[in-house]
Amino acid sequence: MSPMARQLRDRLALAGAVAAPGAADALTARLVAQAGFPAVYMTGLGATATRLGAPDLGLLSQVEMADQARAMVRACAVPVIADADTGYGGPLNLRRVVEDYAAAGVAAFHIEDQQIPKRCGQLSGAKLVPVSEAARRLQAAVAARDASGSGMLVIGRTDALGVEGMEAALDRARAYQDAGVDLVFVDGIKTRAQLEAVAQHLPGPKVVSLVDGTDAALLRLDQISDMGFSICLYALTTLLAGLTAQAAALAHLSQTGAVRADPAGFDYARFSALVDLPGHQAFSHGYEE
Repeated sequence: MSPMARQLRDRLALAGAVAAPGAADALTARLVAQAGFPAVYMTGLGATATRLGAPDLGLLSQVEMADQARAMVRACAVPVIADADTGYGGPLNLRRVVEDYAAAGVAAFHIEDQQIPKRCGQLSGAKLVPVSEAARRLQAAVAARDASGSGMLVIGRTDALGVEGMEAALDRARAYQDAGVDLVFVDGIKTRAQLEAVAQHLPGPKVVSLVDGTDAALLRLDQISDMGFSICLYALTTLLAGLTAQAAALAHLSQTGAVRADPAGFDYARFSALVDLPGHQAFSHGYEE
């Protein structure tokens, strides 16, 4: 079993939900770890936005996602929970991405039940594969995980909430539990009532994703824990906060012709500490003439 998979499993065995803020790139993953969070979430939406400047409509390939995962794992010392979309094709494609994620050191990943090409779970118009097909997809993921020896956690995600409603989403999640996944994930939750319905009617280890600006996102992590959720993803928090700060800084520069002073913000010294410039320099200087 990989060290990061073991670390995540050990943390999940303790009381309280694991908070995993989303990171769109390796630098943000390092920032999440530095802030003391026990895990980081590699969001496909964020990866697509930062690599392509495009929406989350299934545009990144499995190779690009594996490369993103590898960079994030190397950049931070906490478990990475990775988006694996639909598996990027048939069973062999799915096996390859599981093998690539295992080699990268990913601790957990989720597979969803959308048709290809998929779209962001917060968007309307998603099309789902039959539940039997989705269950076989997850069984293939579990088998590939077991063969890898990595111990990665397999998360079965359903996007049925916004397409077929709560009952269908719960039925699918239960079917995915029967398929042998470690946790299940009903995506697209926007309200506290939806969150409470999943908590009440879906026993067992489960994941929730809270999206900034929704009613559900007003709940605190301790409340999420009390409802019985094991992992809470904050998929867009860092991405939206970063864009807000960048837009404000650029607007100030455009309007005034000067850089905005922010004593509490990042300066070069704080940035250098984040990327461990002293550590890199010390290693380099130790072998230079």
